[in-house]
Amino acid sequence: MLILLPPSESKTRPAEGPTLDLAELTLPGLNPTRQRVLEALLKLCSTDRARARTLLGLSVLQDDEVASNAALLTEPTAPAIEIFSGVLYNNLGAANLSTASQRWLNATSLIGSGLFGFIAPHDRIPVYRLAGDVTLPQVGSLPTLWRPALAEVLPERTGSGVILDCRSQQYAAMWQPTEKLRDHTVVLRVLQRTLVDGVERLRIVSHHNKATKGLLVRELAKVQAKPRNVAGLVDIVHDLGFEARVEATPYGGWQLDLVTDPVAVA
Repeated sequence: MLILLPPSESKTRPAEGPTLDLAELTLPGLNPTRQRVLEALLKLCSTDRARARTLLGLSVLQDDEVASNAALLTEPTAPAIEIFSGVLYNNLGAANLSTASQRWLNATSLIGSGLFGFIAPHDRIPVYRLAGDVTLPQVGSLPTLWRPALAEVLPERTGSGVILDCRSQQYAAMWQPTEKLRDHTVVLRVLQRTLVDGVERLRIVSHHNKATKGLLVRELAKVQAKPRNVAGLVDIVHDLGFEARVEATPYGGWQLDLVTDPVAVA
């Protein structure tokens, strides 16, 4: 099984730790592209703060993030699972999992990244700011840059097991499974059952979506899930107490909808 996770903009800066070493990261075949993106980001943020702010979607009040990007080679690192601290990761709560479950998470998950392509939870990275849809001087559109690199390298990690894709659309644009992989790829979506004037409607709510994804991955880690196929994954999800609906998609592969409790809207 392979779980693909999005990163988070919210990050926790480590007080100390070794500096970034690309050679130590998972999927070393991505290092030439990682180096290109890293050099482009360093140059942008160290030479033109105003342009960096614009291209990275930051405000003047976030100049500290531009400065942090400019210092990436000297910033301390920590495992990515400790760096990312958004809603999904807070609900995943990896630090509170058993040692065996943490090992399962490290072996089973990859986290999407505009800077690194994909990294494993245990890979040591610094705090950085670079969304997956940014266009950088010298390298251009990140999705366009990453697609061929990931298409070449990622198959060595996907294998023939179930792929549970929890990424947001922004990071899904960087890599899509080949036709061969689609029949065992499941795209996860979270729908909230909402009552509008007594009529039930299903809708995507960003915060709830991220929280539920984190909770599901946490529960999968706790049982160290090893589904043999898509049907087996759906059975495990049901056994864990989630309301889930699965259907084939028109373009191949599967979509798994988790339906959460209703909220009344006047």
